Amino acid sequence: MLPKDDLDALIVELNENADPRSTHSDAQFGNWIRHVVAAGGSDLLLVTGSRPTMRVHGTLVAITDHVLDEEDIETAIVPLLARHAAEEFRTRRITDASIKLESIGRLRVNLHQERGHTAAAIRILPARVPRLSELGLPPEVEGLSRLTSGLVLIGGATGSGKTTTLAALVDTINRRDARHIITVEDPIEYEHANQLSLVEQVEVGVDAPDFPTALRGAVRQAPDVLVIGEMRDHESMRIALAAAETGHLVFSSVHTLDVASSVGRICDSFPNERQNTIRQELSWALAAVMTQTLIPLAGKGRVPAAELLMISYGARQHIRKNALQHLHQEITITRKLGSFTLEESLARLVKNGAITTVEAQSRSRHPDEIETLLK
Repeated sequence: MLPKDDLDALIVELNENADPRSTHSDAQFGNWIRHVVAAGGSDLLLVTGSRPTMRVHGTLVAITDHVLDEEDIETAIVPLLARHAAEEFRTRRITDASIKLESIGRLRVNLHQERGHTAAAIRILPARVPRLSELGLPPEVEGLSRLTSGLVLIGGATGSGKTTTLAALVDTINRRDARHIITVEDPIEYEHANQLSLVEQVEVGVDAPDFPTALRGAVRQAPDVLVIGEMRDHESMRIALAAAETGHLVFSSVHTLDVASSVGRICDSFPNERQNTIRQELSWALAAVMTQTLIPLAGKGRVPAAELLMISYGARQHIRKNALQHLHQEITITRKLGSFTLEESLARLVKNGAITTVEAQSRSRHPDEIETLLK
């Protein structure tokens, strides 16, 4: 556990952040957060009828034996939310928000209902943006920060580290190049201080009413790099494609598991009558697709494995023809451009002693390739 002085400082900060109209006391919430931080955990999960639970290196661990009720959760969370987020929860019973704590970093909060009762998922984000070299990703990933235009998709399941990778790529550009970077997020998770670049961070619900409005404004603000936390609707995707086609470097994340499904996710989001047109546009706009997953280390913690396709003529042809099953082969063909397969990433982790061969094969869609690579 953290020292009592640290807990006291955390509680003071939580009380300072709380809505002044509230009579809320943050001792209990501060104690939960303290447990998560002290254990090196990533998430705090609060569900009515269950005990407060934290995720530590991918494993769920109960913090106390106390069984939560709705009042426990709402009393702990709602007063800390920005007014627009608190109002959204009261009217829609779901909201996404972030809470900034100087003593820890940011908390990303999803307050929602399940089975008619209140629940919350809180992600603990570090105060400092991690360096790309600290994430354990293959070194070829750094090449994404050197692109000058096009759409770069970062795919992965929830909790796979997509947001952290995006933040680290932005940080790399920020430290190395003098560029104008605009991020559009819901909510802001990592804060970027200006280095060589000028970074603007637009939070949906605070600085703009929705993603399309924020993106339309951002494109008119002369960005060199546009970062979209997540493309959630047709209009956001259309604006992102247009920005990439007109010379901007656009980064965004998608909830997908491999390169082919990342491309398919964009196309399938549009009505059938538009998909051929979108495939044509996407084939020209797309610069790279990366997907990643977090794998338990042989010791303690987790490490990312990834695959990356740098888009070339062959991949563009496959996208136009909707022959996405051939994109895996394109990864092997374009290794000289920086592409690598998930199997190559997994085999590298096995050779480094980070994960076991059994773990690598269980994560692979082509386990026979793991065996070949290890030989």
